[in-house]
Amino acid sequence: MAEFWIGHRRYRTKSDAKEAVREVLYRYPIGNSVDQEDDHLLLLDLLEKHHEADDKIGPGVNGFAIAPPQRGPYPGFEVIRTDGSRIDFSYQTCLRPPTYRQQVMNVMRDEVKPDINAYFETRRDSGTLLSDTSGAPLDSNSIAVSYFRGPSFVDIAEGFAETVGGWKGIEMTPSTEPGLGRFKDRQLAAQWCSHHRERAVLGLLSSQENQQRPRR
Repeated sequence: MAEFWIGHRRYRTKSDAKEAVREVLYRYPIGNSVDQEDDHLLLLDLLEKHHEADDKIGPGVNGFAIAPPQRGPYPGFEVIRTDGSRIDFSYQTCLRPPTYRQQVMNVMRDEVKPDINAYFETRRDSGTLLSDTSGAPLDSNSIAVSYFRGPSFVDIAEGFAETVGGWKGIEMTPSTEPGLGRFKDRQLAAQWCSHHRERAVLGLLSSQENQQRPRR
């Protein structure tokens, strides 16, 4: 079976990934919050794989808790949002194969990584590793380059897809790395990077600030 990724975590198979998530699920009693950082970060990356991630995240993620069974005898996860509301999500749904749109967007993120890294390095070299919302100094191990000040990454990506006739107009190479490879047409990849560069308004937040920001 093919290897499976949740964020930066590589699992030998999807079954191994499922078992890692189940270990978190049964580590806490029903009703308890997930209070171990590694578990929290795993669930954040897992939630990003949900096909309704934007709706589940809503105004932002404050934490996770173990929800009582809704159908059948098994507990589940729920998102604790920054506004205090809660909503359940199925980890089984998150582990299903991504749609073609999700696959292309993963590739798009990989293609613009050099620009994202360059932005971070520029801020670091200029001595401005400060949160662009609170002004607090940022720990270099807990920094997020964020789109919070301008159009979201999803908006930028969808705008580009429209210019090439939709998601099917973007062909990908076979997957050999985390994510799903690269744009097959390297000229189109350059056009995407230029499109992103012209529209992205980047900023720095702490990882926690970025997790809690509203999803657009």
